[in-house]
Amino acid sequence: MSIVTLELDKDVIALLEEQQHQPISEAAHDLIIFELYRRGALSSGKGAQLLGIPRYDFIQRASQLGIPYFRLTEEELQNEVRQSESL
Repeated sequence: MSIVTLELDKDVIALLEEQQHQPISEAAHDLIIFELYRRGALSSGKGAQLLGIPRYDFIQRASQLGIPYFRLTEEELQNEVRQSESL
């Protein structure tokens, strides 16, 4: 594991402490993992592994952060609906 030093404004630190209810280093680590997941750089399984939590819990926490589990375009969603109706 590598160590990275960040300089953060005291207001940002206060917000992180207030919102995350955990030490800044843990909050920053978690937020980075969730941001990488949101961008599609990590799978939910890998994100869960990195946070040391079950995949289901990772997906729930991501959802609470407004990160959707399914990422479908409108066209993809319509195709899925059509396919399920034809079964």
